[in-house]
Amino acid sequence: MVEKAMVENAAEEKSGVTKAGGDKAGAERAGAEKTGGREAAVIGRPLNRVDGPLKVTGRATYVYEEWDAQERYGVGPPLYGYIVGATIGKGRITRIDTARAERLPGVRMVMTHHNAPPQGTWNDSTFLEFPRAFPALTSPDIHFHGEPVALVVAATFEQAREAAGLVDVSYSVEQGHYDLAARLDQAHPPHKMKIGLAADTAVGDIESGFAAAEVRIDRHYTTPCESSQPMEPHACLVVPHGEDLIVHTSTQIVHSARTSIATTLLVDEERIHIASPYVGGGFGSKLRVHYETILAAIAARALDQPVKIALTRQQTFPLVGVRPASHQHVRLGSGRDGRLVAIAHDVTMQTNPDVEYAEQIAATTRSLYAAPHRATSHRLTSLDLPRGEDVRAPGHAPGLLAVESAMDELAHQLSMDPVELRIRNEPELDPERGVPFSERHLVDCLREGARRFGWKHRAARPASLREGRWLVGYGVASAIRPHPQAATRVRVRVVADGSAVVLSDMTDLGTGTYTALTQVAADGLGLPPERVRVELGRSEFPVSAGSGGSWGAGNSSTAVHHACAVLREKLLTAACGDERSPLYGRDPAAAVLADGRVRIDGVAEGLGEIVARVRAGGGGPDGETEAGLEAEGVTPPAREDPNYAAYSINTYGAQFAEVGVDADTAEIRLRRMLGVFSVGRVLNARTAHSQLMGGMIWGLGMALEEGVDVDVRSGAFVNRDLAQYMVPVHADVPEVDAVILEGSDDKANPLGAKGVGELGICGAGAAVANAVFNATGVRVRDFPVTLEQLLPSLPPQDV
Repeated sequence: MVEKAMVENAAEEKSGVTKAGGDKAGAERAGAEKTGGREAAVIGRPLNRVDGPLKVTGRATYVYEEWDAQERYGVGPPLYGYIVGATIGKGRITRIDTARAERLPGVRMVMTHHNAPPQGTWNDSTFLEFPRAFPALTSPDIHFHGEPVALVVAATFEQAREAAGLVDVSYSVEQGHYDLAARLDQAHPPHKMKIGLAADTAVGDIESGFAAAEVRIDRHYTTPCESSQPMEPHACLVVPHGEDLIVHTSTQIVHSARTSIATTLLVDEERIHIASPYVGGGFGSKLRVHYETILAAIAARALDQPVKIALTRQQTFPLVGVRPASHQHVRLGSGRDGRLVAIAHDVTMQTNPDVEYAEQIAATTRSLYAAPHRATSHRLTSLDLPRGEDVRAPGHAPGLLAVESAMDELAHQLSMDPVELRIRNEPELDPERGVPFSERHLVDCLREGARRFGWKHRAARPASLREGRWLVGYGVASAIRPHPQAATRVRVRVVADGSAVVLSDMTDLGTGTYTALTQVAADGLGLPPERVRVELGRSEFPVSAGSGGSWGAGNSSTAVHHACAVLREKLLTAACGDERSPLYGRDPAAAVLADGRVRIDGVAEGLGEIVARVRAGGGGPDGETEAGLEAEGVTPPAREDPNYAAYSINTYGAQFAEVGVDADTAEIRLRRMLGVFSVGRVLNARTAHSQLMGGMIWGLGMALEEGVDVDVRSGAFVNRDLAQYMVPVHADVPEVDAVILEGSDDKANPLGAKGVGELGICGAGAAVANAVFNATGVRVRDFPVTLEQLLPSLPPQDV
């Protein structure tokens, strides 16, 4: 039966954009693109990454590869820093002896709380935490295992590392708290939630609604601490340049990094210059700067010499922050027909007692399914562990793991198809806000996914489908992710050779920002993509919201779109109003920009010729510079865009998984995954497909492998390297595909495009876990699903 399903699906389209559920939107968009005085054939194409050749040939320079500071800035060679971490989880330094370390050859400095300079203090007054001060080595108090207690700076990395091992520290150890399950009764309301969300919500009467339901699911699920582990380590090179600091750091938000460093060092922001043109992955871990950047900056100022620091992989686990462990209580009440009458999602998660972090896990449920009685809540339990931080799809990734598992449990109790159950609970309006959806194609995703996946071949009775020694199961889950919008500025310039330059402090994490902005600018100015150059990641460029939260592409592309619109008007004004132009006196409204030229009624002039004449003649339109003609585009924050108050704006998806479970050993093997997604207009089909696939694979890891193991005696992370912190590898992932429904969301932004980077992980883990249940009949609620949890409860096999 399984083989038949796979054969039937072999001829299906494997990637790209499909028209299911989006024909009308696609047609409307196609018509819109014929207007506006340009030909739109670039946006959406699967254009190869424009930065790809630089990366595969080693010419894309990452932070730790910055070797030419001497020549570029006229300074000495870089020194190397190595961080010494605390070996206790809570307590106080009683003695720290650096004499042996300081005597080693090449050592230039050993910094501790005794000689670290005054720094700015942490505060939570800003809307986002990323620009806040991040002080280091400011007291003898230890707040978590691995916290920096010293920094050694030496002429070589090897000298710094050896000296770090000679720093002798004595502690007064205090009793710490490291076990969430043991302290659930100590939970308290958060001081405030991320991005201004409400900690608790309530609609109707959840208690009476749940009690009156004909069918009830009341379950508890747990998720462990999880860690972002990008391929590029967290690294920094700081070069002093007079009173200024040039900071090469791997960051997702350049402006926030600049503010955080300046606020910590107590200097003017104008003295800090950030360079981050290439970032080798972030997943939230580089939304803010961390110890390596702050300590490198302090040491470089003190020594007046460049200082370079990179965290080791083991240091990354405690020093970068984690997705908090969570305990989630989900209640679903429905009628016999499967229609929900009550849904409650209550979350307790860990937080550091000194730096509160409340992940919006229960917010997952607020816009997902219809039910008249609803409630969500968040509570925090203080543990002496590293601070919580954003990890890919914060809130929704762990939240959907629980809620979509509970939906599967409800479907099983009702003897109802899990796809049908989800479709029956599709809301007409946002269930909690009461506003319409900007667009919502979740049902289309479910139906198209079921068709492509061969869902009709799923065995309704768990543990009833077997191939040899393998128990085979199918699982499904819904995906939802809000589409945020944040203030972003971009400058676009047409230069004398007729090419365009896009400038922004926006970053590219490997997600394809360079390519997407190239396509939007090429479309907006009627240029071939090879005649557009995008420059990113420098603090001297216009300020963007950076990359993160799936907001990067939408914000920056919208700003480029606006800049190009203004720039087109300037070009047309300069041409049609100048007697020297062959376009003089012609109607700008009839102009078409294509192939680097402006055409009106069969007459054409190149963009370069227009710019050159403006520069030569003077008196051109606003935006004229020595380099060319330019304009700035702005994306407003969501609070200034009425659409974000009037509509519920999200992305959606349906995740499907097939697994095999060894009937004797409980070994779990993914056989295939399919995700069908609705993300509005696609900027680049190839990079979007790649982003979604990557998220799905991460979801597989959340379901079956991923989790930080905490030694509850000391607060140390036991599996703090990639040999023991398990993530999926190639052999774990035989077949994964992502399909994108054609669409456009004009309420999200003028381009109709929404973020894809985090949607792929949403619901993916639950689909895998639900497939494991369908294969075995064993429901695991403490993630990740392990052999130890499955094996004792596997169904007996025929002898």
